[in-house]
Amino acid sequence: MKKIISLSLLILGTIILSGQAKEDSLQFSRISTEILNNGKGYNELKELTKTIGHRLSGSEAYEKSVKWAEQKLRDAGADKVWLQEVIIPVWERGKESLHIKTSNGNWKSLKMLSLGNSEGIGGKDVSGEIIMVKSMEEYDKLPAEKVKGKIVFFNYPFNQAHIQTFIAYRDAGAYRRTAATLTAKKEGKFAIIRSLSSAFDDVPHTGAMRYEEGIPKVPAIAIGNTSADELENLLKMQNITAKLNSNCGMKGERRSYSVIGEITGKKDQDVIVVGGHLDSWDVGEGAHDDGAGIVQSIEVLRTFKKLRIENNHTIRVVCFANEENGTKGGKQYAKTAKENNEKHLFAIESDAGGFSPRGISLEMDDTRRNQIKSWINLFLPYGVYNFEGKYSGSDIAPLHEEGVPTAELVPDPQRYFDIHHTEEDTFEKVNRRELLLGSTVMTQLIYMIDKNW
Repeated sequence: MKKIISLSLLILGTIILSGQAKEDSLQFSRISTEILNNGKGYNELKELTKTIGHRLSGSEAYEKSVKWAEQKLRDAGADKVWLQEVIIPVWERGKESLHIKTSNGNWKSLKMLSLGNSEGIGGKDVSGEIIMVKSMEEYDKLPAEKVKGKIVFFNYPFNQAHIQTFIAYRDAGAYRRTAATLTAKKEGKFAIIRSLSSAFDDVPHTGAMRYEEGIPKVPAIAIGNTSADELENLLKMQNITAKLNSNCGMKGERRSYSVIGEITGKKDQDVIVVGGHLDSWDVGEGAHDDGAGIVQSIEVLRTFKKLRIENNHTIRVVCFANEENGTKGGKQYAKTAKENNEKHLFAIESDAGGFSPRGISLEMDDTRRNQIKSWINLFLPYGVYNFEGKYSGSDIAPLHEEGVPTAELVPDPQRYFDIHHTEEDTFEKVNRRELLLGSTVMTQLIYMIDKNW
């Protein structure tokens, strides 16, 4: 009799589980149909990029984007919308140029971009002989007298062998962050790096660099891959002089804002966060990085309201300020949440481009991770299969440090570092269906989290 009862309970449980899976699958389909047919994200991205454009923290354009995001959250149906004050660093680029002089005595202009947060040289020309190194190990072996008064070219390539391009990006990123300080320690004049780029073109990529306390602040600039190859070939045959003129530098701090909107939970006030960063670099239009993440996050809220999904927990969209050159928005958000004793169940960020979603990276304990991975069959019809990553976005990293389970949408990564942090990051590079599929997957995940946690 006990065996019969146990078998009956097992069969009943399977039927119930199957029924739940069917219900969830139908809800996934409703979400997908709504977003792919009626999603606002693509048109909103066009408005953000073409009307406002790039949005460096502290700029007039960024402040316009704050008002834009505030209105879009209201339009999406948020119950509450507010601005969260953030004190941000202000960096300005100004005019800049790089020329090289070959053995024939002619000067040639090279396309370049100063790295973000780099200090320039006040519009003056600084010139010197270039020395090239292929790695930090090679640079470390150079005696200081070989570097003093020279310009150091760190010609470290983006490793094309990595299928996951973010691994290559993290690998090469050490050169962007540290080239200036390494050069200054041996009294070099300034640093040039090969751009952190998977493309075979001449488009320079910017991005944040850092100075080490107590070390002189020399400029750091990036050149595109074909310019790097050309410079390498020239240096093999002759001495090359470079001349830099730049006006970039830090301009103090300024009060700015992250933009927040939410729909209140029907059962409790525990918070589920979905977000991206509203700022961008001062080149291109900030379409993939990270206008895409902003409109995808707003789409989550809009879809819950449009489909009248009764959310148990508060679903909060955060458009973070200052991710690119300070991450002050994410830090302030976590600090305020802690001060207000808010309980956060989960946070997900979209900050890897608006390409087709392929997975969700999960930075959390194994119990939560395995629960989400158990939903994989629901996501497979939407092309999402990869749940193996264990990282999440920089804006929600401070929440994770407080014990909140965090995640990041993982789009197809193959094209992202062709355009990342460049003038090529424009609206035209974003595909409507790919962008909206990202919104779909995030909404589906938030639905499952809200229902089951």
